[in-house]
Order: sequence, then C-alpha cells, then structure tokens
Amino acid sequence: MKPRIEVVAIDCLMVRLFDVIAEANMPWMLAATQRLRAGFGAALVDLVPSYTTLMVHYDLTALSPARARELIDQALTDLQPQAQGSGQCHVLPVWYDLSVGPELTLLSQRSGLSVSDVIRRHSAHEYQVFALGFAPGFAFMGLVDEILATPRLNTPRKRVAAGSVGIAERQTAAYPVVSPGGWNLIGRTPAKLFDRERDGYSLMQPGDTVRFEAVDHAEFIKLGGDDTPLEAQA
Repeated sequence: MKPRIEVVAIDCLMVRLFDVIAEANMPWMLAATQRLRAGFGAALVDLVPSYTTLMVHYDLTALSPARARELIDQALTDLQPQAQGSGQCHVLPVWYDLSVGPELTLLSQRSGLSVSDVIRRHSAHEYQVFALGFAPGFAFMGLVDEILATPRLNTPRKRVAAGSVGIAERQTAAYPVVSPGGWNLIGRTPAKLFDRERDGYSLMQPGDTVRFEAVDHAEFIKLGGDDTPLEAQA
C-alpha cells in the first residue's frame, strides 16, 4: 500500500490507498478512517470512504492545506488493518422473481446458468459494504461471483422501486428509495434501508457485511414487501 494525497478542492483532499477494488482493502480503509477522524478532530467537516479512497473535507478556517496534509501523513504512519468482522452483518430477505427482477433471465442467458442457480449464487456470498452514495442509504456491495458480473443497462430506467436488488459489473446493491437506475434487477427486499429516524439514516455502513436470503412470495408479503410488478410502477 502506497497512499497518495490528491487535491479535490481548496478544503478537500483525497487519500488514495489502493488502485484496485478488493474486499481485502476494507480493514485498511476502516483503520485509516478511524485514524483520520481522531487526527482531524473538530476540524473535520466530512470523511467519505469509497472502494479505494477516503475524501477528507476539513475546516479551512481551522487548518491550512499544509497542516491538513501533515495530519493525513501522521494518521497513515504505521497504519495497521482493523480486525475482520468489526462491522455489522445484515441479512436481507429477497424475493427473487421475474415480476420484480426482470434481468434474472438476462443473467441466466449471459452466464449459462439456470435462473435458480443465478439466485443461489447471488445469495450464497456474504458481501462487503464498500461505500454509500448515489441515493440516501444506497450501499455499494461486492464482489459478486464473476460469472454473474453484468454491465449496467444501456438505457437506465426512469423509475426503480424501493427495495429492488440489482447487479452492475461485480457490484450488487438494493435501492433504498424510488429512483432512476440502470442496474440489472433480480429481486426485491422488504427491508427498510433508509430511515430518517435511524441513527446514521442508513441501515448499512461501510465495513458492514450483507447476506441476501431468498424468501418466497408469502414470506415477502408477510415482511411488508411491495409485490407490485416493475412495469406497473413505471
């Protein structure tokens, strides 16, 4: 690991820890996050972790750019990764069905797997939450089985239902709110992913892990899921 500091704005620096996305990055990212929060203290405006970078937004009235760089260097000196499993593990029930996951057929055709095998492979892995973005509570997770990796849709949908579970390349995610989106949809979860009354708003945070658990239609409805077909919600 050879960290690099890049200028984003007059009061914002990007700390690039890695060049390649990997699940093994996260313990280092979490350790760096903890060190940077402690080092900047009240001068930290925001700290945004992603797959390979940490964006440090600091109070320019409290710190000079040179001092901010010094604090980053100090925070990364002798950095050690956090222990695995330091985040929460979330189990999200998912109803995998063509009415709410129309790209199940596409993934089956691309991979050469049956639809049931696509579902089995997607729900067999425990995914790392790398970052939050795009929409409130939208957690970018990975890495999906390579055989399931599928490019985003050429034309994004104007409306994707809340709870929709999708795949884009080797990422997977669940839409927390109704929004446009171009991910390949394979199912829907009844879980409430974003809640203004929840501390931190988002159900998931970087460093957490997620496992998708296939449920039948009856269980999905019992858990409060909305089974309105995607086409009917457009």
